[in-house]
Amino acid sequence: MIQGHAALIIPALNEAECLPSLFDAIPPDLFRWIIVADNGSTDRTAGIARERGAIVVSEPERGYGAASLKAMAVLPAEAEVVVWMQADLSENPGEAELLLAPIRAGEADLVIGSRTMGEAARGALLPHQVFGNDLACFLMRMFWGHRYTDLGPFRAIRRDALERMAMEDRNYGWTIEMQIKALQLGLRVREVPVRYGKRIAGENKVSGNWKASARAGWIILRTVFRHAVRVNQGRRPRS
Repeated sequence: MIQGHAALIIPALNEAECLPSLFDAIPPDLFRWIIVADNGSTDRTAGIARERGAIVVSEPERGYGAASLKAMAVLPAEAEVVVWMQADLSENPGEAELLLAPIRAGEADLVIGSRTMGEAARGALLPHQVFGNDLACFLMRMFWGHRYTDLGPFRAIRRDALERMAMEDRNYGWTIEMQIKALQLGLRVREVPVRYGKRIAGENKVSGNWKASARAGWIILRTVFRHAVRVNQGRRPRS
């Protein structure tokens, strides 16, 4: 059973408008460390995070995965659980307890905050997001036999399980790579319902941009098929 020592990773790109409210909403003493991965911001994202006591790392290469990998590189050795949260306050930081509880109880290795099982505000999930999410979950069920309901970025994972995954993706395929590798490694996966709202300020870098959304969708599908091909190659009989 894991008692505590949780670290929060927040990838952030030009989120100076959102960060003060986000930090105010994070329950005190829930996380021992907060790591903000500044993904090439041109505003005061990094400065605000430092003022709020966060560990700040800089990753100028744009990409959710690239920022996440840079943050992972500075995780303290004592961190037993790692939580990912978006910087725009679309997720409720208080619900991180729902993600941590199954891990601390020894019942799960990876916990996904499911927006589809929970309550999404009107307009928070756009139609193309819902379609892409459903398609990706269908493909994972087809290839790996597990029924996910969401690719929600709000998630918690045991540190030892995360290290076993040897994460590689440096862009939009990060979340689905983690979910696929959890199945490949036989990890205990759980989804819990969470609330999801619209970002509180600023521009949505992906879902509000059709070009970015199309690119994200392509990368996610490519990630699924790349891992499926690897599995099939590993099962081929030797000649």
